[in-house]
Amino acid sequence: MHDRGMNVPDTVPSSVPGRDWYARPVLDVARDLLGATLTTRTPDGIVGLRLTEVEAYDGTTDPGSHAYRGPSRRNATMFGEPGRLYVYRHLGLHHCVNVVCGPEGEASAVLVRAGEVVDGADLARSRRLASGVARTDRDLARGPARLAVALGLDLSDDGADVTAPEGHVVLRHPLVEPVETPAVIRTGPRVGVSGDGGRADLFPWRFWLDAEPTVSAYRAAPART
Repeated sequence: MHDRGMNVPDTVPSSVPGRDWYARPVLDVARDLLGATLTTRTPDGIVGLRLTEVEAYDGTTDPGSHAYRGPSRRNATMFGEPGRLYVYRHLGLHHCVNVVCGPEGEASAVLVRAGEVVDGADLARSRRLASGVARTDRDLARGPARLAVALGLDLSDDGADVTAPEGHVVLRHPLVEPVETPAVIRTGPRVGVSGDGGRADLFPWRFWLDAEPTVSAYRAAPART
């Protein structure tokens, strides 16, 4: 856990949702996270992302969820209070960032898959270049591994509270809809999930903003042999 302060100026009227906002059904939270801003403050500086793509995972009822077989050391944060980050390491290589939601004990979470960098682009770019290739700014947080790098999040941030306005990582939700034409939300199967959890007819639980260039490409899970 961290106690680094945050004082991020708001460029758009927004609010920091409280814990009750996250204690809702995972599909509702997932949709409502689109367009929200996730911001981190580290000793290096501030990076903020407007979320453009997410995936919902519904605990022990969802075969695609880490919590499907119950609590473990790895997924303990998922079973805790909503409004916390669940950060895990994928295949021992990359970090993935989730927001815990639903009632405490039910282990629902939303994976933040992609976003548009709206603050701290230079810092996000330097982090991405240090860890790999960043060909264009649209790729800075396009995909969950890149997103974690751009924000400077890793396993030490597991359990971080996004409901604390002065915390080192905070999520802000717009108070008003944009003046432009409202964004269309698209849905489809989750990326790289095998078995029933990856079936589009059962779990079309990936949500993204239509025509957003930062949304990641869909990849099905490798066929089982």
